[in-house]
Amino acid sequence: MDIPNAMALSAQLEKEQDRHDPFLLATPSLTSSPTPPLSDSLPFGTITGSEIRQQPQEQELQSLSNSHNNKNPSMQSNLVGMQAATATTENIPNQYIVVLKPGTVSAQSESMAAEAKIAGANIIHTYENTIKGYTIRVPNQSALAAIQSDPRVDFVEQDQKMTIFQQALPAGVDRVDGDRSSAISGNGIGAVDADIAIIDSGIDLTHPDLNVYRDVSFVYGANSGNDDNGHGTHVAGIAAAKDNLEGVVGIAPGARLWAVKVMDSTGSGLTSTIIAGIDYVTQHANEIDVANLSFGCKCHSNALDLAIHNSVAAGITYVVSAGNSASDASAFSPSNHPDVISVSAIADSDGKCGGLGPSTKYGNDDTFASFSNYGSAVDMAAPGVNIYSTYKGGTYATLSGTSMASPHVTGAAALYKSSHLGASPSEVKQALMGMGSSPSTVCDGNGHGYFSGDPDNIHEPLLYVR
Repeated sequence: MDIPNAMALSAQLEKEQDRHDPFLLATPSLTSSPTPPLSDSLPFGTITGSEIRQQPQEQELQSLSNSHNNKNPSMQSNLVGMQAATATTENIPNQYIVVLKPGTVSAQSESMAAEAKIAGANIIHTYENTIKGYTIRVPNQSALAAIQSDPRVDFVEQDQKMTIFQQALPAGVDRVDGDRSSAISGNGIGAVDADIAIIDSGIDLTHPDLNVYRDVSFVYGANSGNDDNGHGTHVAGIAAAKDNLEGVVGIAPGARLWAVKVMDSTGSGLTSTIIAGIDYVTQHANEIDVANLSFGCKCHSNALDLAIHNSVAAGITYVVSAGNSASDASAFSPSNHPDVISVSAIADSDGKCGGLGPSTKYGNDDTFASFSNYGSAVDMAAPGVNIYSTYKGGTYATLSGTSMASPHVTGAAALYKSSHLGASPSEVKQALMGMGSSPSTVCDGNGHGYFSGDPDNIHEPLLYVR
């Protein structure tokens, strides 16, 4: 499907098993201590949800544990929250992204937006840093035609909906030897001097295991970047949970986190809203090193592609989940963008190479995850099955999906940037790929070793951060 317009992100957790959204599998079981389960054979229910509605098949397995405010430690519940993964894109009626021609100055953009408003249109977002333009809701087709015929307009595309693909040393951090990296994740001290933007459902702003530096929301009705879904908080912890001898630890422990909320409580967000988040991140390109995008759809948006391209040109490294449809990632946006690091997922159950750990629902130990997208658009692989991390409400959860694989690479990119201050996004990408494990890597009994079962035989490098 090729749709030149806006996209929306959605990761819902809903309460019934009858719905089949091939994206997210999760089941929360509340406990009094944050002990990470290492395999999905443990007695947790299953929640199924999706990271992208247009991408059928991302499963995120979830279990919650609240070590702070657990009012009912004995409570266990089975939840199924699957987001409908469909082959069609959901367009937003009468809402369009207007991209102005290169060279347009801010005054011209503001003038055009004002003219449209006078004509009865509603201005939703304006863009200044990645593209020049605005998102508009028009009263009728004649108003749209007038905008399209304006010689100052480069192109117009309809807005769309997209969805999210979803202190113990987590197995994923262990598998890539995060505990043996320069940050020595898990030794209880230190923090990485880097800034990471989590463009997602927000971050739990008061989670004791996260260093949330700034927050902003582009979601209607949400006044802060606080996470009311859980997905963004989980992603943030994988990348950068504090090394404080409590809860979990991330790949880049204690890095400064920017909560950029572009998805609502259901895990849905519009392409226009995502572009607004990217525009904000680009405005702070002198501060932010890396941005994580754990969402997408089987669609296309010229406006989003241009925004990401210009943000990367401003110096920000983008890491994107490949998607959970068990299909070629080249058809999915934004994972197919040539300027990003697109990440597939592997199953790992023991934090070590060698394939000796217990099997999981999504593959044997050290094999390509059964739900993960693949193909030439994918740049790297990382653990994405049964990943234990922070969650909303000061809790912890176990989820599976390429949404969980990409923040491992995001944390590694931040770690690299902290010691290579002038590195460009392409240099960061090449460095991480060069350090990764390959099929010729001999397993060292720790995290340095490859995996099997990649369906495309392209053999993207597996993240290794020592």
